[in-house]
Amino acid sequence: MGRGWGFLLGLLGAAWLLGAGRGGRQPPETETAAQRCFCQVSGYLDDCTCDVETIDKFNNYRLFPRLQRLLESDYFRYYKVNLKKPCPFWNDINQCGRRDCAVKPCQSRYTGYKGPDAWKIWNVIYEENCFKPQTIKRPLNPLASGQENTFYSWLEGLCVEKRAFYRLISGLHASINVHLSARYLLQDTWLEKKWGHNITEFQQRFDAVLTEGEGPRRLKNLYFLYLIELRALSKVLPFFERPDFQLFTGNKIQDAENKMLLLEILHEIKSFPLHFDENSFFAGDKKEAYKLKEDFRLHFRNISRIMDCVGCFKCRLWGKLQTQGLGTALKILFSEKLIANMPESGPSYEFHLTRQEIVSLFNAFGRISTSVRELENFRNLLQNIH
Repeated sequence: MGRGWGFLLGLLGAAWLLGAGRGGRQPPETETAAQRCFCQVSGYLDDCTCDVETIDKFNNYRLFPRLQRLLESDYFRYYKVNLKKPCPFWNDINQCGRRDCAVKPCQSRYTGYKGPDAWKIWNVIYEENCFKPQTIKRPLNPLASGQENTFYSWLEGLCVEKRAFYRLISGLHASINVHLSARYLLQDTWLEKKWGHNITEFQQRFDAVLTEGEGPRRLKNLYFLYLIELRALSKVLPFFERPDFQLFTGNKIQDAENKMLLLEILHEIKSFPLHFDENSFFAGDKKEAYKLKEDFRLHFRNISRIMDCVGCFKCRLWGKLQTQGLGTALKILFSEKLIANMPESGPSYEFHLTRQEIVSLFNAFGRISTSVRELENFRNLLQNIH
């Protein structure tokens, strides 16, 4: 337990991936849109040895193509979730009569879900599940005028575990916003639907000027989330290497090929040169660590229940899948000793992942990986825009 929780204390180094990039800033009026969005998320970042360029090259050119091929297999396309559960917190306004919100098998799951209803969902997640008192308002919250400095002073005063929790949720939010901007309904006529990158939408969410400096923080949190899920996948390799494990679909040839591809991907992840070492940090009091672990579990459970209030079925599906995927990643990082002590064959009673957890883990990371790849596309599209 203690060493497992060391990963979150280890985030103190990795979390400063969220700090400002090195080098001076140009006046905002002379910067390109790309500089305003990405200048603070380039180069070596504060005390973290990991640099964004290394992450981008590793993800976009070594990992992403194989990961997408794995996720297209039948095993990873099955995720069981009850989309008809009622919202436990308020009367749900169901938007699923809209054709763009219906769930269709094997279709791309862009939704365009945004506006007051989406803001309401995220506001509840942040206000009630990120260890935040109601007196402290988030930046860009309509109730938070002039309190940005108060918020970050409060955040930096938290223990590193709670600070990391907020940044993980912020990173998940940023990833979803990148997807919305990259797969945007640009044209909808009776002749055709045209989907593509909406540069204006991306700027509204991440441009430093348009978001009062908040946008680049969100992108740093996205990279932070990427590193956490990447680290979890590197740790869980022994579970999948066991001879008894298979990606069972009934097609023996395909199942064997998929397992080989999965192990190839996990070994590639293991080779990533800049994993942070959570075990080099002091893990803290065991009783307090256990309490915080339980708090994390309850908060993730509550966030999953909040996803039942999302009116759009596509958003509800992906929200629950990504929440469970992140929770599974944390479960892995909490279970380092249990994974190390697994028998080489036969049942593993102390550490086990269900198919639901495996599917959510890889699909959630696939979404984060896609977001990181899309950042390169947006960076190129914004180069000549002021």
